[in-house]
Amino acid sequence: MTTTIRSRKLTKTYGEHTVVDRLDLDIEAGEVFGLLGPNGAGKTTTILMLLGLVEPTKGKIEVLGLDPRWNPIEVKRKVGYLPDAVGFYDPMSGRENLRFTARLNGLDDYEDLIDSLLGLVGLGDAADQAAGEYSRGMKQRLGVADALVKGPSVLILDEPTTAIDPEGVVEMLVLIERLAKEEGVTVLLASHLLHQVQAVCERVAIFVRGKVVAQGTPHELAAVDQGKDIRVEFRLGGDPAKARSQLESIGTVNGVAPGRVPGSWVADLDSSALAPTVSGLVSGGADVIGVHRLDEDLETIYRRYFEVEEEEVTT
Repeated sequence: MTTTIRSRKLTKTYGEHTVVDRLDLDIEAGEVFGLLGPNGAGKTTTILMLLGLVEPTKGKIEVLGLDPRWNPIEVKRKVGYLPDAVGFYDPMSGRENLRFTARLNGLDDYEDLIDSLLGLVGLGDAADQAAGEYSRGMKQRLGVADALVKGPSVLILDEPTTAIDPEGVVEMLVLIERLAKEEGVTVLLASHLLHQVQAVCERVAIFVRGKVVAQGTPHELAAVDQGKDIRVEFRLGGDPAKARSQLESIGTVNGVAPGRVPGSWVADLDSSALAPTVSGLVSGGADVIGVHRLDEDLETIYRRYFEVEEEEVTT
């Protein structure tokens, strides 16, 4: 695959304070990549360096083969950006705001494009409504359309679901997936909301105190603890008491507790015992509906890395 964003030992310091510390990133074309970390972890500073809006202290950086330090205008032409606090001209309609952006980017014959983008983000019916009357979620979606006016290959979203209602969050996540899968846009999503990142991102980089302490798919990050016990949730059909007894009878199972929903059970296993456990259940006649490794939840993975980094700082 083609790498669209690459950094090596990218660092930003202000005086003696290091905001981003020796960051290595490789983001491939067409993927949704998550920068995950609390506010103040260095995510926004990283984005601003990628856009050529902040000068790195040291390190190397490439966006679509360009160095943002020496080619900031070219990078901005090819990269769409939705900041955390998106703003529009409130008296102007959503359509008029997009027309303004199109003219700023030197586009001609852009009306069909604007109609298409408004439909893409679900604002076709509100296209001629004043932007000042839009909800926060509508403004965020208009912000995505605004970032897409110039036809970027890369879309960078900084906390795109902040202060949006649950329905708006779902709409935004669906839109992000659609842009990557159907439009081939590379999406870099910076967020502190773990469950949202896990919902759409194929790979993530976990930020703690300016450092990326882990990077990869949730499965790859969970594999760091290979050789240790894992927690697995089994959804089993039939009589609950019998299902639990079947699970407890498997020799590879160390303990069983009720799961999060009726008919599910959480078991502790050795990391190499998942496949034998499932096979044992099936051969014993259990109705296995689903199997889910809880230690691959991004929340669990993040907490583990965050705690390790905090321990290193305090010792």
